[in-house]
Amino acid sequence: MAYTRPAAPGSLEPIEAFCNSARFLYGEDAFADLPSARAWLRGRGWSAAANALDEPGVRRLYRVREAIRDHIADPGAKDARTVLNDHARAVLKAPQWAPSGEALIPVAAQEGIDTLIGALLSTLAVEELAGRRARLKVCRSPQCRWLYYDRSPGNNSVWCSMNICGARHKMRSYRGRRGDGAPAQTPPDRPAERD
Repeated sequence: MAYTRPAAPGSLEPIEAFCNSARFLYGEDAFADLPSARAWLRGRGWSAAANALDEPGVRRLYRVREAIRDHIADPGAKDARTVLNDHARAVLKAPQWAPSGEALIPVAAQEGIDTLIGALLSTLAVEELAGRRARLKVCRSPQCRWLYYDRSPGNNSVWCSMNICGARHKMRSYRGRRGDGAPAQTPPDRPAERD
């Protein structure tokens, strides 16, 4: 089954796409090996990063991806914060303001995957500071953890899709309420009502 939510808007879309390079429910991970990671990066228009990528770089992409996912799921996650901070110190410059007055965090790195990681972390930080990242969420299902942009009016969506993880959660809850997994009992007929 495919994920059907529209992509996140604007500068959040590359973060969403990067984190969704893995479809854990289906056992797929673009960063599982060097050839697939290179192919995925080229498919997203990050050819320079793909050309410079090596095995340690694939492991770094995986760590950064999962740190971003963990941070979005729980901004207080210490391990994620450590990975993000370590990488931010290595690949970003101090905040600045563009001639238009827009705040930005320039990428210090000029080549390879550091440029990609820097662009993602810069965008994530700026979007969080501007309060626009809050609708980018991680599916609550621990087996899924797909990133999606919550367009619900109340910003209270918790599943990547009600047809995928929402339905699975409802079925697990239903089975849990029934107890032993036995088929549901048909309720007895109601006695005839008296006049």
